[in-house]
Formats: sequence, C-alpha cells, structure tokens
Amino acid sequence: MGDAGPTPLGPSQPVSLGPAAPVLLGPNQPPRFYRGGPKIAAFRGVPLPPGADHLPEDWVGSSTAVFGTQADGLTRLPGGRFLRDVIGDDPAAYLGPGHLRQHGASPALLVKLLDAGERLPVHCHPSDAFAHTHLASAYGKTEAWIIIDAAPDSVVHIGFTEDVPEQTLAGWVDAQSPAMLAALNRVPVQTGDAILIPAGLPHAIGAGVFIVELQQPTDLSVLLEWAQFPIDGPAEGHLGLGYDLALNCVDRSAWDTARLAALHGPRAQDAPVTSVFPAAADPFFVAQRIRPDGGTAELGPAYAILIVLSGEGVLRTEHGGEQNLSRGMTVLLPFAAGHCGVTGRLELIRCLMPDGGHRTAVG
Repeated sequence: MGDAGPTPLGPSQPVSLGPAAPVLLGPNQPPRFYRGGPKIAAFRGVPLPPGADHLPEDWVGSSTAVFGTQADGLTRLPGGRFLRDVIGDDPAAYLGPGHLRQHGASPALLVKLLDAGERLPVHCHPSDAFAHTHLASAYGKTEAWIIIDAAPDSVVHIGFTEDVPEQTLAGWVDAQSPAMLAALNRVPVQTGDAILIPAGLPHAIGAGVFIVELQQPTDLSVLLEWAQFPIDGPAEGHLGLGYDLALNCVDRSAWDTARLAALHGPRAQDAPVTSVFPAAADPFFVAQRIRPDGGTAELGPAYAILIVLSGEGVLRTEHGGEQNLSRGMTVLLPFAAGHCGVTGRLELIRCLMPDGGHRTAVG
C-alpha cells in the first residue's frame, strides 16, 4: 500500500513545476481544552503568546482544520494564503506526481508539536473504514509519536491489558470510572522513543511529555474520559455520532508486551538517515531522523516537513536555493525543490507523506 513514489530528478532534468523554495513555518497553535504550550515556545525560542497554557499543539504545515470548524488550525504561509489553497494551485509542484496520482491534492499528512502540560484524557481515533462509513471522511486517524523531551518518570498509557467486553467499556465511559485508565498499559517513555498508535487504540499521553506527532490529516477523536477536563463529553466527545455508535471504533482487545513492542520504532542508528517508526506506519506516513554529523545527508525529492531538534546546519536544494537551519525551526520542503542535502552538526526529523519508497530509496 502507498504511493509508488516520485521519479528521482537529476541535474539534467530541470524542474518546471513551479514553487520550489523551502518555506520557513511559524507557530500555528489553535486553542485546545487541555493545558500545555510553554515547551513549544521554548523549543521555538519565541515569547509565550497570550493563553499559552492552553495552546498545547502547534499544527505544522497543516492543510487540516479543527473538527467542526472551517479554518481553525490551517497553516497560513507568508503573504497570508492558506497552505491548502497554495498546494491546490499547483499540487504536482508541492506533492509530486506520484503522490498526486495515488492520493490526490491532499498531503495526506498532519504534523504537530504537542506539549502535554497535563495528562491527556483517554481517547482513541477512528479507522479509515469507520471514518468513511460514519463520518464521510476519506481518512481516519492513525498517529505516531517521537518523544523529544520527557522527565525520567514520564509515561504514556496505551491499549488495554486485558480484553474488555463492550458493556464494560460502555459502563466505564458512562460512569467516568477511573478503572478505565487503570486498565491501560502504563508505558514509560524517554527522549528519542518513537511509538506508532494505530487507529482505534485507546491511549493517553502523560503530563510533561513533549512530542513530534505525525498523523493522518483529520481531527477525529472519540473521548472516553472527560470528567477532569473543561469539556462536555456527552455532547462533544463522540463526533456527533452518539456513544452507542462511536464506541464501536475502540480497540477493546488485550495488548500484551509483544504487541506493544511492535509499536516501537527501531533503535537509533549511527547513520545520516534512519527510519524512525516501524514499517507498519508506512501506509500512513514516514519519519526519518537526519543526523549528518558534520557531513552531508543526501535526500531525494519529496514533499516534507522538517523539524530541527538540535544544532545548526544548512539545507541545500537542487532547485529551491538554501535555507539555514537551527533548533526549533520548522520548514516546508516542496517536491519541486528536487534533490537536497543537509550539512552541519544537527538533528532533524523529516516528516513524509504515505510511503513512496522513502524507507528504502533514500538519497
């Protein structure tokens, strides 16, 4: 499954697709109901904006609106236009012809910085099939996390430890029982960990965890817990479906140690370009860890969101010029930029659309 991938372009094949220059993206933080935000400001090196304690998500290169809104969460490019509209004007230039044939003019990707200033509520996301059938959406919401900052005792909660009967889950949700959180696996995390969260899997990110999140391009969540949060769960937590239907999207099966281990990405490798997530993520998105270590990491043409985690360097593109890079920067890289090289001593995450051969055809 996934795009067959763009054909690499060499120096003798000049791109005439239009926009090619990398675009530096500023903060884009729609208000959310849970606390967080200061770690995003610190990471970006910008002052705390008003209401920063409830701006826990930075939607980077977003062509996705907050659920129930027309434009909240959409990225505006320098000049004021929405990224979604700019891509629509010339989708081949931004996304590449291979992706365009497979997925149309949607990037099929949403990238976030997420600062959990408190434990998030237990929730899950619908699958593609459920979203298509019940929500008129082409996409559900599989997501994955890259932990970029976490205290020594940080945890996330993922999947039930035992099979949960349908009536038991419904009772927990109705009563807002603490038994629901207790029934989830408590998974310690540390900086550098990468975890895939398939659609349907109940989960909650623990307080103090700061992540880069890749996900499918929707804002579809079914809240299983809300009592401690300023939200009306019975009215807002079920995507307008009612809980009798919405709870059908929840994975109630047991997740033992082996199943949980399969969600974790490979251990960090000493190479300029390495895959971050397990291969099961490839039909939804791909992330690469770029560490040139003073040399050059060579990258093939692709629409990408770059998140610079540390250090400094330079992005040189075949057709789009150069961009200096430093910690906290987020950069949109169009397909039309062509082959690229990242030099310097830095670490960045290259966030890519559904796999077009990126895992095996690097450079």
